[in-house]
Amino acid sequence: MIKQFVSAAALTLCGVLTLSAVPLSAQEDAAAQASEAGTSEEDDAQSLEQLLEFVKQGQTTEMQENRRREQRFRQNKEDQAAELKAAEDERTRQENISSQLENEFEENEVTIAQKQEVLRDRLGTLSELFGHLTSTAGDLASNLEFSITSAEFPNREEYLNQLIKKMSASDQLPSIEEIERVWFELQREMIESGKVVKFEAEVAKPNGDKVMQDVVRVGVFNVVSEEGQYLTYVPSKGTLEELARQPSGNYTDLAEALANADSGMKRFGVDPTGPTGGSYLAAMINSPTLEERWHQGGYIGYAITAVGVFAFILAIFRLIVLSAVGSKVNSQLKSDKANDNNPLGRVLKIHEDNPSMDTETLELKLSEGILKETPKLESGLTLLKIIAAVAPLMGLLGTVTGMIVTFQAITIFGAGDPKAMAGGISGALVTTVLGLLVAIPTVLLHTVVNGRAQRIIHILNEQSTGIVAEHTESNLGK
Repeated sequence: MIKQFVSAAALTLCGVLTLSAVPLSAQEDAAAQASEAGTSEEDDAQSLEQLLEFVKQGQTTEMQENRRREQRFRQNKEDQAAELKAAEDERTRQENISSQLENEFEENEVTIAQKQEVLRDRLGTLSELFGHLTSTAGDLASNLEFSITSAEFPNREEYLNQLIKKMSASDQLPSIEEIERVWFELQREMIESGKVVKFEAEVAKPNGDKVMQDVVRVGVFNVVSEEGQYLTYVPSKGTLEELARQPSGNYTDLAEALANADSGMKRFGVDPTGPTGGSYLAAMINSPTLEERWHQGGYIGYAITAVGVFAFILAIFRLIVLSAVGSKVNSQLKSDKANDNNPLGRVLKIHEDNPSMDTETLELKLSEGILKETPKLESGLTLLKIIAAVAPLMGLLGTVTGMIVTFQAITIFGAGDPKAMAGGISGALVTTVLGLLVAIPTVLLHTVVNGRAQRIIHILNEQSTGIVAEHTESNLGK
């Protein structure tokens, strides 16, 4: 009974010792393992003496571990104190450096103010001169950048920009030669604006090819190639480019004549807005040609054109036919013998074939002959009249269709973009114009053709009436 109690007490004491020794490092882990090993051995303790020996061994191990931990804590404290001392020394050193730099900065500010005062005293009125020179050089550089004379004299604005940068700095002054070059560039630009000069330059074609060829510069307004093609100067590239679309009319012929001329005066189409970008030439180029305007009419415009062409061909054909018939009728008027190759001859032949016919029957026969000839003479007149009436209606149809397209564009894109509505409006107006262009000439041609036909019909009526009168007088005489 006493052995069991002693063993339980030993186990309880060893458990307390084991819980109190919490491992904090690798050495503490080893001590804990040793304590656990001791605990396992204590389970085999056979007497109180043996148990006491085990307890003494555990206390000795724990005391050694505690001393080692205290020594390590003291060492860490000394190391941290040394690092703190080093940081404080570094802070003191940096504060000294900062104070020294602040003093130098204040001294430099005073020195700079003194130097600037000396610079202003020495410059005197040159400051105002450099200000005007900088402004003039800036304006000149901007003008030269977009001037077509830069195609012949490139990179002038780079020098001016460098001069402006130099004059804007306070550590350098421009030389007399540099200032004189600004005056030189101004003078040269004014002189070149009044010259017609031929020089060789690289020209970019619309297909992307670049060729060296002679070009003619007309002041600061236009540049043309030796083929008579108008060129444009591209400031961003510093090159000449041939316009993808040339102005209509004889402008290109005049340009070619000028490019190939050696001396004398030549006519030439000058764009007066050339120095500001050539807006007038651009407007002329962007203006659609007659063919392009015709295509804007669309399918209705094509239909109106087809009807108009048909009416014109029909009117010309009827004019030719009636002119030939009229010539034969005139020949028949001069002949005493009836000829059946013309309407009048066929009407007269009725009287020749029936000389003894009574007056009323002869009159009816002649009227019948005239009625037979009238449809042939008036052939096509009704169709011309219909075309003259239908053409404006077709134009009105195109107008309504174009306005529908315009309103659809407004519905989709809104009314803020005029280009979206331009197509429909152009189609509407072009079809109206085409309808009127077909109707007006058709009316005139119908009038002319109808006049020719009525003249021949009038001759037939006149001659038939004369024949009836002669025949009546002859019968009365008998």
